[in-house]
Amino acid sequence: MLQEFKKFIMRGNVFDMAIGVIVGGAFSKITSSLVADIIMPLIGMISGGIDFTTLSTTMHGISGNEVTLTYGIFIQAVIDFLLIAIACFVMVRVVSSLKKKEEAAPAAPPAPPEPTKEELLLTEIRDLLKEQQSK
Repeated sequence: MLQEFKKFIMRGNVFDMAIGVIVGGAFSKITSSLVADIIMPLIGMISGGIDFTTLSTTMHGISGNEVTLTYGIFIQAVIDFLLIAIACFVMVRVVSSLKKKEEAAPAAPPAPPEPTKEELLLTEIRDLLKEQQSK
């Protein structure tokens, strides 16, 4: 059973998936920081300093209980999702265009094939005939 588990873990697709999860986690931190630290302050500046996370409403129940609906946090989560999705889309487009450029780059022309023995012999004969004619 231990050998089977080792074989399973060492398969390429499991290892690739693990690397993808690790890189995805790191990319998630980058995109979250992009949204929270760069894009949202710009949106707040454009919208007059609105902090969506503070938007809420309080509802009074029949029995006197109060319920606070923090819909601003939901709006912030939707905006975060959309901005992260756009950032991921842009990254995929950039990587795809780089791959296409790499694939479209012309390959170096193949080296000319080595002459056959017959061609070498004919070349020697030609050179000898030219040499005799020049004498």
